[in-house]
Amino acid sequence: MTSRAPHHPSLRVACVLGLVHAAASAYWAAGGSWLVETVGQWAVDWRQESPGSAALVLTLVAAVKAAGALVPLAVESGHLPGRRWWRAASSAGAAVLVLYGTANTVGAWVGLAGLVDPSGPQDDAALWGHAVLWDPLFACWGVTLALGLRATRHATPEGPRGVASPRPASRAARARPR
Repeated sequence: MTSRAPHHPSLRVACVLGLVHAAASAYWAAGGSWLVETVGQWAVDWRQESPGSAALVLTLVAAVKAAGALVPLAVESGHLPGRRWWRAASSAGAAVLVLYGTANTVGAWVGLAGLVDPSGPQDDAALWGHAVLWDPLFACWGVTLALGLRATRHATPEGPRGVASPRPASRAARARPR
């Protein structure tokens, strides 16, 4: 594998945001309870009623989030083969993160504003958690990941001075008279 130029700042920020999400899931999987009520009462109840299954699922969720955060950096560093495939998967993930995060953020704010009549009691802690923390974090992760992927779409392996060289010209462009 070849090493690529230093990571684009947006990819680094996306990685940090994803790892924050992963750390919260890992913390809850290990039995921590800080901020779990901001996910929803269902999460509090699930951890109390089925701690083993909750820990297992949360561990898997943390692993998927961590992989989603780290894979784009590994690909751009040249540490994972199949750059095109991983970038496509990361681009799809970025789109899902932006759409999911934005939709749930807006939905939480709609609930907090009282614009919908909930069928049951309103979970204010969860609405606030989704309005200002978890879902905006998903959306920001997706946006920064998309920006980083866009900025590095033409990156090639390091040149002799350690700087990413521009994409080589196509055969057609090289064949044109100048």
